[in-house]
Amino acid sequence: MNCRLIDLLLIFTFIIVSCQKESVSNNDDVDLLEEPTSSGNTITSGLSESAQPCVNGFSGKYPCKGYNLLGHISISSFYASDGNDSWGWTDSTTDKEYVLMGLDNGTAFVDISDPKNPILLGKLPTTTDPGIWRDIKVFDNHAYIVSEADNHGIQVFDLTRLREIEQPQTFTADRVLSAVPRAHNMVINEESGYGYVVGTDRKDEFSGGVHFLNLNDPQNFRFEGGYADAGYSHDAQVVLYRGPDEDYRGREIFLGSNESKLVIIDVTDKKNPITIAEATYQNTFYTHQGWFDKTQRFFLLGDELDEYKIGGKTRTLIFDLNDLDNPILHQTYRGPTNAIDHNGYVKGDLFYLANYTAGIRVIAIDDLENKNMTEVGFFDTFPNNNNPTFDGAWNVYPFFESGVIAISDINGGLFLIKKSE
Repeated sequence: MNCRLIDLLLIFTFIIVSCQKESVSNNDDVDLLEEPTSSGNTITSGLSESAQPCVNGFSGKYPCKGYNLLGHISISSFYASDGNDSWGWTDSTTDKEYVLMGLDNGTAFVDISDPKNPILLGKLPTTTDPGIWRDIKVFDNHAYIVSEADNHGIQVFDLTRLREIEQPQTFTADRVLSAVPRAHNMVINEESGYGYVVGTDRKDEFSGGVHFLNLNDPQNFRFEGGYADAGYSHDAQVVLYRGPDEDYRGREIFLGSNESKLVIIDVTDKKNPITIAEATYQNTFYTHQGWFDKTQRFFLLGDELDEYKIGGKTRTLIFDLNDLDNPILHQTYRGPTNAIDHNGYVKGDLFYLANYTAGIRVIAIDDLENKNMTEVGFFDTFPNNNNPTFDGAWNVYPFFESGVIAISDINGGLFLIKKSE
């Protein structure tokens, strides 16, 4: 996937599709018939490298600082051409950890209870056609999977089915919600039980703005409207607000990366969402994705196309949202490479950034008030170069209690790493 110009064209190209009635598929699983696997459950052929400590700046062939390689399943072992998004699920009954790995042609489910020997449990094929973009989120033991492929809908998969798998399976979805035929992403606020479907068709009823989906009853999903006034939403974070602005504490706040701006919306009342504020910045090319720090005061925002368009070091914009009505650009952080930034998440005092060809970067953000950000570690899944192209690390999932970090790489597949002792 070298310097995918077609990716950029597709970012701005959206095909008109009509809404369809929700469809339900059966959930009978069948053995993989066309995809050869290794003996047993462990896909040993997918482990291109065995576990490797980070020594003298390398973990095997991968540049690193402070993070060890535990396991790796190559993209070819998933019988796919490209990787994309990823997410995680921890089974509260067994405490097992699983990675949900997005692929161009489906979603793979991997048991990482022993991260040095990850087990591929099976694959859920795409609803319709393969596609570059697939996004996965988890709520209440269910995975929700969207794609920009035509008429894909939202696949719903009961993750508790993974408990009994003894051989790799080809799965079917428990349900497919086709009221929103295509979407770039689905954001979930686990505290409210609502999904926020974003990156939809620009000519749908909300003009590509967010759709509200009530997930609290998995037997009775309900779409409860949406919001068009802030424009097309590419990605978002939605939180029950506990930050410093007392006017909005306890409200459900949507922070949308809307291509050319950050939008802040009060979505507490789904029938009456209200735009609180919008924020812009210089050299805007594609406002892509962002995440609150743990205090919900500072918001770390990425523009996906700035490094590609004008060059320069990886840029992250930090907005001070002490007053949600008046967002202020607080600082601009520059990384050490020229790679493009993609998805970034905060856990504690660390910001984990999927940085395409530069792999994942780990940045200390415990002193944002004084504009101090320091890279404290990295793991480069794409050792070829750090050029501003669309290769390498698409996503990072740092939220497992075990400390294992999952990286989904476009070219390389799934990497499992952990901080060095």
